Amino acid sequence: MAGRSSSGFGSQATMIVTNTPAKDLAYSNFAFCSPSDLRTFSVAGSKLAFALVGNSFVFSNEKKPESVLNLFTSHESIPNGNIALNAIQRRHAKVSSGDSVSVSRFVPPEYFNLALLTLELEFVKRGAKDEQVDAVSLAQQIRKRFINQVMTTGQKFTFEYYGNGFISTVNQAVLEGQEKSKSIERGMISTETYIVFEASNASGIKIINQREAASSNIFRQKEFNLESLGIGGLSAEFADIFRRAFASRVFPPHVTNKLGIKHVKGMLLYGPPGTGKTLMARQIGKMLNGKDPKIVNGPEVLSKFVGETEKNVRDLFADAEQDQRTRGDQSDLHVIIFDEIDAICKSRGSTRDGTGVHDSIVNQLLTKIDGVESLNNVLLIGMTNRKDLLDEALLRPGRLEVQVEISLPDENGRLQILQIHTNKMKENSFLAPDVNLHELAARTKNYSGAELEGVAKSAVSYALNRQLSMDDLTKPVDEESIKVTMDDFLNALYEVRPAFGASTDDLERCRLNGMVDCGARHDHIYKRTMLLAEQVRVSRGSPLVTCLLEGPSGRYVPHFLALKNNGHFSKISSFLDSGKTTLAATVGLDSDFPYVKIISAETMIGLSESSKCAQIVKVFEDAYRSPLSIIILDDIERLLEYVAIGPRFSNLISQTLLVLLKRLPPKGKNVLVIGTTSEVSFLDSIGLCDAFSVTYHVPTLKTEDARKVLHPLNVFSADDVDAAAEALNDMPIKKLYMVVEMAAQGEQGGGAEAIYSGKEKIKIAHFYDCLQDVVRKKGNTIVIETEKSYVETFVVDAPAAENDGKCKCGTGCACVNCSCGH
Repeated sequence: MAGRSSSGFGSQATMIVTNTPAKDLAYSNFAFCSPSDLRTFSVAGSKLAFALVGNSFVFSNEKKPESVLNLFTSHESIPNGNIALNAIQRRHAKVSSGDSVSVSRFVPPEYFNLALLTLELEFVKRGAKDEQVDAVSLAQQIRKRFINQVMTTGQKFTFEYYGNGFISTVNQAVLEGQEKSKSIERGMISTETYIVFEASNASGIKIINQREAASSNIFRQKEFNLESLGIGGLSAEFADIFRRAFASRVFPPHVTNKLGIKHVKGMLLYGPPGTGKTLMARQIGKMLNGKDPKIVNGPEVLSKFVGETEKNVRDLFADAEQDQRTRGDQSDLHVIIFDEIDAICKSRGSTRDGTGVHDSIVNQLLTKIDGVESLNNVLLIGMTNRKDLLDEALLRPGRLEVQVEISLPDENGRLQILQIHTNKMKENSFLAPDVNLHELAARTKNYSGAELEGVAKSAVSYALNRQLSMDDLTKPVDEESIKVTMDDFLNALYEVRPAFGASTDDLERCRLNGMVDCGARHDHIYKRTMLLAEQVRVSRGSPLVTCLLEGPSGRYVPHFLALKNNGHFSKISSFLDSGKTTLAATVGLDSDFPYVKIISAETMIGLSESSKCAQIVKVFEDAYRSPLSIIILDDIERLLEYVAIGPRFSNLISQTLLVLLKRLPPKGKNVLVIGTTSEVSFLDSIGLCDAFSVTYHVPTLKTEDARKVLHPLNVFSADDVDAAAEALNDMPIKKLYMVVEMAAQGEQGGGAEAIYSGKEKIKIAHFYDCLQDVVRKKGNTIVIETEKSYVETFVVDAPAAENDGKCKCGTGCACVNCSCGH
């Protein structure tokens, strides 16, 4: 690195300072010695020779740092033990002719070429008139005349240019591939060194064609290793930014003038939180050869004082305006970074605070970027998670015209990000050999860059916690035993969940008892729905597939059971539901899609219609950020606030769903929407059924299906399984499990452990009692007890049952061919 005084110095020697042998040699920036002394300072394997003169300059961080005097050469008139320096060199080395000075050999380290050299010019003797200096021509001459010479920040040297003597001061020296260093900045001039010239207004020097000299060196580095900058998975986005925002700035101004174009003045980085927008903006600012970027958080601009907010915006552009007035096209590039720009640039008229401050901010910013006196030396970079909130005028060409979406990283991008966050662990032998980053990248679907960093931190916390003892926190820690293992990362994945991932907990709650074999029809629908998921995954022509699962409504209807209770037949009712939500949740989990969300009415209790619509739209918008998504619209009639009386429903929500079910996702994003309903006739009447590509009828469990569910439970005796299955005809799985669990408690309670362990079986009589408790429902269900040994349950307007010949029902009778007259 430049400025390391320990790299390759030979033994020191004390030499006598003398004057440069000839006047013309004073402009060479060489130090001269005798031929015999020159061999002492030669670099092995090279024709070059360098000398390090101690105690030459004083810097802010070091009192007496060393200075390299460039390219030693010999002169026969110099006696042995003498070193010849010109007046500028003697002045800044603080020595005079005849003084002794310590000199040692300097060997340049590897990668010592300068990428950037900033020189401030002044005349040796200023004339009466101002002089113009062509930056292109002068840069070429300096590279040719001082090739392979070492330049150190603060060093001064003289040269002649078109008959005028100039004194040049090195203000900045940056090595290739490195940013500013806290140590001494020095390096060697090469043919590729980018030279920037500066001159004060009082110097009488006007630099022209500065942009042409700097045209191909707008960036500090020739090549970009995004991973070394801490940026992973964004190569394509950076290439797009470079093409649109910086390609025109690489060429000289006369090229862009001939093309008749202006430079891009603003760009917008938008996307989900944690994807690297702020990181990319900061690194872009650091890579540019211009003024240090101004980083502004949106709310920081706001002020409670009238007019102060607008003034804060103007102040951000003040330096750029002053620079452009004084230097014109030679002005440096000024980068202004606005984080959370949506906080201050909302669409005009959208805020109702009564002050109009937000509108004034937008107006002020628009005029500064591309107003009557627009600036050409400014690059505004805005970042936001909510592009939809920004004022449209801000997004037009000439303002924030380059709009790049920083989306969730793909598997290769996630691998790069994980490598960035584990590089130091690996270098310091803290990463266990069993850690497979490729597997972790495959597991972390829809994780953002920030969430992957959180996974790495969580994994490290597990590793560190193993080395700590809660009984004695002062116990010394063995650093060598710290190892971050694969298990640590897997545990971290359960702690850090992606914001745009699958709602696993919500989906599992919809199928507490899992997916069980409950009939051929259910299995057929499950397989067909999984085929739709596969179609969404691989098809190029079906980015949006919608599927509706409809089944019987949740109403109570009577049916007769071929059962005996104390010698008498019982007639009970059951709740019709077919397990549509469970089926949809199972498809969502088994599909292994990175984004699976369920929208249900239970999460929207108390919300207004507009709030419900906004929440539904947000789920769809989030799905559009994932390559593969499943959205489950559970119990659509409840989302629509449907009631049979009236009927009444929310037209606003229904229209929102109609639009979303037909709107194609963005390019490269595929979505499967699964809806469930028990009121298919209602949805058909409002045109919602037609919005679904496929509709499947999900039936309730029949006796044979219930028998398949009961057999694996092994809670009934072999003689009672068929009777229990018969009783559970038309019973939903969820209610089936509820009745079985109630009966498993026993008549006196405490029998569940014996039942589930297989030591005892559920008594069928107690099971019947529990079944009647579950189905005894009021409302439109009429419960009539006619005899102590005979209980009948009816429903008004329910489907008719066969007459059992013992009808005593009276008003509301629904028996077929009944002779009771009611």
